Amino acid sequence: MRNRFWGRWLVVVAALVGAAGAGPAAAQSFAQGSFDPAIPTLTATVGHAPGTRITSPDQTYAYIKVLADAAPDRVKLVQYATSWEGRPLYYLVLSAPANMARLDAIRADMANIAAGRPGNGSALPVTWLAYGVHGNEISSTDAALMTAYHLLAAQDDDRAAKIMANTIVVIDPMQNPDGRARFVNNFLAATGIVPDADRQAAEHDEPWPSGRVNHYMFDLNRDWFTLSQPETRGKVTAIRQWNPVVVVDLHEMGGDETYFFSPAAQPFNPNLSPAQIRAYELIGRYNAAAFDARGEPYFTREVYDLFYPGYGDTWNAHQGAIGSTYEQGSARGLVFARRDGTELTYADGVANHFSASLATASAVADNPDRFLADFAAYRAGNASGAAGRGTYVIDLGKRRWNAERLGRRLAQQGITVLRREGAATLCGKSYPAGYLAVPQAQPAARLIRSLLDRDTPLPPDFLAEQERRRSVDLPHELYDVTAWSVGPMAGVDVRLCNAAAPGEALRYDAPIAAKAEGSGAFAIAVPWTDSGQARLVALALREGIEGRVTDRAFETAGRSFPRGTVVFPAGSNSPEKLARLSALASEVGAHTVALDSGWVDSGPNLGSDRFVRLTLPRVAVAWDDGISQLSAGSLRYVLEQRIGLPVTPIRTNRLARANLSDYDVLLVPEGDPSAVLGDGGQRTIREFVRKGGVLVAIGDSLETFSSGDNPMLAVKREAALGRDPSGDGEDEGSLAEAIEITSDAAYREAIKDQQALPDTLPGALLNVVGEPDHFLSAGYDDGAVVLATGTQIFTPLDRAKGVNVMRFAAPGNLIASGYVWDENRRQLAYKPYLMAQSQGRGLVIGFAHDPSTRAYLEGLDLMIANAVLVAPSRVR
Repeated sequence: MRNRFWGRWLVVVAALVGAAGAGPAAAQSFAQGSFDPAIPTLTATVGHAPGTRITSPDQTYAYIKVLADAAPDRVKLVQYATSWEGRPLYYLVLSAPANMARLDAIRADMANIAAGRPGNGSALPVTWLAYGVHGNEISSTDAALMTAYHLLAAQDDDRAAKIMANTIVVIDPMQNPDGRARFVNNFLAATGIVPDADRQAAEHDEPWPSGRVNHYMFDLNRDWFTLSQPETRGKVTAIRQWNPVVVVDLHEMGGDETYFFSPAAQPFNPNLSPAQIRAYELIGRYNAAAFDARGEPYFTREVYDLFYPGYGDTWNAHQGAIGSTYEQGSARGLVFARRDGTELTYADGVANHFSASLATASAVADNPDRFLADFAAYRAGNASGAAGRGTYVIDLGKRRWNAERLGRRLAQQGITVLRREGAATLCGKSYPAGYLAVPQAQPAARLIRSLLDRDTPLPPDFLAEQERRRSVDLPHELYDVTAWSVGPMAGVDVRLCNAAAPGEALRYDAPIAAKAEGSGAFAIAVPWTDSGQARLVALALREGIEGRVTDRAFETAGRSFPRGTVVFPAGSNSPEKLARLSALASEVGAHTVALDSGWVDSGPNLGSDRFVRLTLPRVAVAWDDGISQLSAGSLRYVLEQRIGLPVTPIRTNRLARANLSDYDVLLVPEGDPSAVLGDGGQRTIREFVRKGGVLVAIGDSLETFSSGDNPMLAVKREAALGRDPSGDGEDEGSLAEAIEITSDAAYREAIKDQQALPDTLPGALLNVVGEPDHFLSAGYDDGAVVLATGTQIFTPLDRAKGVNVMRFAAPGNLIASGYVWDENRRQLAYKPYLMAQSQGRGLVIGFAHDPSTRAYLEGLDLMIANAVLVAPSRVR
């Protein structure tokens, strides 16, 4: 790379030059030229030159604030969110003084265009440059600072002047400040007197959970349509206010790689337009010219595709922008020894992201009318119905609270969601009063289709190539999941209907209305039907309100109540507590039914042993090495933020000596904790269960508890169909021979008694069905839709050992959405998803796949609550 010497020189200079001795002004930018001395430099502000040190979050804040103060006529600083740990998230708006003076008019006209209406001539194209969504992808934030400095300070740069004159540039310099702070702190703690290029050095080896993730250990680049994290919600709101025509998300990849920019790899999402595809080529050529001029290697059309709509590139592309991911090889520090014998410096990464930022902004500045016209045509075409004229109808009947939440998530993304006050029959189905409808004829139509269609097909030629690759033992090229239909993931029925459905627009910030029925004085019942009900029960238990839960349905006064219903009797709760329960129901938006009497027409009475007293469980989660930070974070988030149960993280290396008698439930998320736990940790957990504890193991971690001569869960992971699992290798004896179950009768036969893995499943939504007589399946009499990924397929539990509470459906009904290799489809059928096996006085519960993944499987919240909230009381 041409910048090798430049980067190493800057690293050395950092040790020699203090804040006062900044060196030449040109050293403050990675481009040549003269610079306005009135614009503060990074060196003068925080004490180090660009690319010589990793700028911390606090230093980043300090610098963007002095930039905004120094040039108020050309830059505006806006806070758009606050992270979980209380750090602000800002963006900078940059443009020429004349444009900044009429900024409100520009933004208002862009809103007109985004609404599908003709502009009034005030609009300018907005280029949105976003950096550091993964906190340990460090060079991008410093590149953001240099891009802002260059646009403000460059005095003889025609390109910069044109960018400022013809466009609005928005720079989001640090999308994940909590993760960046974690990385910088760990790096500084491990750094010696000189930067160490050895990839084995501690400064390149981040401790768990790494700086990639935010506080709740979410990958923020996969949260765009889920909107579970405050960083994402603020960013989506901000982008909707500006309606950018180009959005670039700047990342880092492995240190041995070079640089990636668009055009992206196949597959493309079918909801992208031909004009967008052409624009990717245009911007790519601008980047190529900039990198060619500097002698920098790069690649395009490989690895990073445009299929899954939950990324920063594809979500924005579905809004009509040209959304791109850029990837720079990462030094993960100040200098990194590559396998090819060269060294990559931090300054190299900063310089490359800086070049790509300016090249992209320049592509828009040179073609402002084209980008505006393409964006306007995209939005107006959608609004006119070119992408579809039907209406998606969201049923409130099965999971009312989840349906309401889904409607609000869609509305927060700029999608018009209508509420019809009266009941109606549409396309042969009856909908209750208050149902939600999403018309396709609106500017966000393509995003709507991608999110609400049951399936988004992969291109046939791409699929054919993947099957060819697999046939010759090459890995497939699918980068992420193949299914994300938000209706099934929320447990909500969504149908496309040709009939129109008028109504009032739903506000995303409107509270969910509670549904209170009855006026009886005997008890308040909370039917076990959706996530809001689980949250209400958890909050009530936290406030000492006593409830009892049934594992059998019952009927009283002409009403039916499903399995899992929780009854809060007046006899064991004061009027004040029942009043507080009603207040909590209003806050949550939950459904309650007041009962006149304990008499039932069918099913168990309150005094039956089918009802058990619920108590607030004390929940611990295995934390740290051996555990997937993504799984641990999403489980904790769902339990704490959605259901309302506090969780105590316990580090895996402490479990061997932990006093688990203080807890009712131990969660072991995805991962392989066996080595960290050791024999001592395994004994501690086994004793915890034998004495009445509930162990909930997820995904790959199931193998830790299903191996050995006396497994806690008597299942085995299956080898691939047609493969002998008893070959040589480290997994010898740990895999079971794969069996194909073809019918319900064959499944019943398989559970009477009882080294190659299946090919990796990229990620699909699959149907599961439940055993109707087990409390863990309460709320799922009609089955559920789950996300399955990876290679884990488990043998069914022998009936004498335990229960396969939820199992994958028959082969012909298995796939709810997405693409599944045929042998995976055949092998997964009838295999367990949720298992339960008694051990001593306790219970081991296993999920074959994580029900909390990315927090977007809201339809599985009741299943998680059954395992964590209800199971301890059932075990007792």
